[in-house]
Amino acid sequence: MSEKSKLKRVPKRGIYNRDAIYKILDNNLICHIAFVHNDIPVSIPTMYGRKDDTIYIHGAMVSRMLGEMEKGIDMCLSVAKVNALVLARSAFHHSLNYESVVIFGKGTLVEDTEKVKALKVISDQMMQGRWEEARFPNEKELHATKVIAISIDEVTAKVREEGVNDAKQDLDLPIWAGIVPIKQVYEKPINAEFLEDNLPISDSVRQLFSK
Repeated sequence: MSEKSKLKRVPKRGIYNRDAIYKILDNNLICHIAFVHNDIPVSIPTMYGRKDDTIYIHGAMVSRMLGEMEKGIDMCLSVAKVNALVLARSAFHHSLNYESVVIFGKGTLVEDTEKVKALKVISDQMMQGRWEEARFPNEKELHATKVIAISIDEVTAKVREEGVNDAKQDLDLPIWAGIVPIKQVYEKPINAEFLEDNLPISDSVRQLFSK
């Protein structure tokens, strides 16, 4: 850990344990990649997948983000999820309960058989088992897709799991205060157009509702 990744604002919320960090990464689906392109700062959201100490992202061969990352430029990857609204008696003390991860590093191009393995990692991040149910990517699709690997070398997580922190002088105010939890739920699947009649929902989708 360097000064770059050391948490400075409310350091007690910092997490550096890899198992805890990986749990946050594994429970989310989208990250933001920040980098500089033509002297302009850019942040782009994208899907990702994690395996061991590596994050994989993918996109079109013509992607400016992947093209820059292939060069080994410095970049920053972040993931964040809001778990609750924290509503205080005063507007100043309103907050969120959240979990977040920030990774600093550089990307490398993934090619050949490792490319296919990386694409499966990204697919598994979204839904375990779907890769085995779907059609395998053909040569044209693989040729049109670029995959970048980002080593999780310098990483920090920050988590807030607290109640309301109102000032003492506000505790007697007749204003409701508390926490409003937020949960992600999967709703009833909607069939795609031209789907064969009476085709059962695939196992990978069905497992979402058994958790």
